[in-house]
Amino acid sequence: MSLLNDIPLSALHFYLTAPYPCSYLRDQQARSQVATPALLIGTPVYSELVQRGFRRSGTYTYRPHCDNCQACVPLRISAQQFAANRSQKRAWKQHAHLESTLHPLHDNPEYYELYQRYQRARHKDGGMDNDDRESYQNFLLQSHVDSLLVEFREPFDRAQDRQGVLRMVSVIDLLSDGLSSVYTFYEPDLPRARLGVYNVLWQIELCRKLGLDFVYLGYWIENSRKMAYKTQYQPAQGLLDGIWRAFDKPVLSPPNASPFDTSGGSAQDTRGISKGEGDPA
Repeated sequence: MSLLNDIPLSALHFYLTAPYPCSYLRDQQARSQVATPALLIGTPVYSELVQRGFRRSGTYTYRPHCDNCQACVPLRISAQQFAANRSQKRAWKQHAHLESTLHPLHDNPEYYELYQRYQRARHKDGGMDNDDRESYQNFLLQSHVDSLLVEFREPFDRAQDRQGVLRMVSVIDLLSDGLSSVYTFYEPDLPRARLGVYNVLWQIELCRKLGLDFVYLGYWIENSRKMAYKTQYQPAQGLLDGIWRAFDKPVLSPPNASPFDTSGGSAQDTRGISKGEGDPA
């Protein structure tokens, strides 16, 4: 039985957006397939859609559906079999002192200030660097699925009797078979920091503790510097021709660009449908 004939998925409708400039590949036109109505896409339904290559941005659930391009490959990490390489182990050790706490989605001026600084430093002129408070809230703090917000701070400052400095915030969806990385932003001005790498490793560890199988990292795009890093986390699987297959494509490492920069892609702001590549970084 096909996806559209299943229950409750049979209640969903799918439409294609008009073409819009691709945020990842220069001179390319992109389109998205969007699932509606958003209110019917709770965690069980969304889990099945993610397994079929969909992602969400706020309350919009979409997947790439471009006319002449299939560069976006949904990618997930096999969390229970994951083995960190030497570089990843160093990143884990470097930031292991950070204190992480889990929260429901909520607004906080401290988060928004960090988000703005991150966008200006890492994605200048990408669209999201000019996000106002409402756009930020719609992108990250709106969800119809089981979502959580994780904040990472320096250890509690006992001398000042206050919580430590905020270093990173991550939004994650809880699925039936794993975790889906929505977006992560972090302190952009720490020298030699590798917070993005640490965040992916942290999510893999959380996935293991919960007894789940996969961490979904969004879309891998071979010729996009911002997206190619994802195959550094192995073993990985890519959704190819509707089937999840072992995926060990090499990472493209442009000069002066770290393959471990997990800051995610530039913004896709197409009528509110695909804002930001939902990656952990």
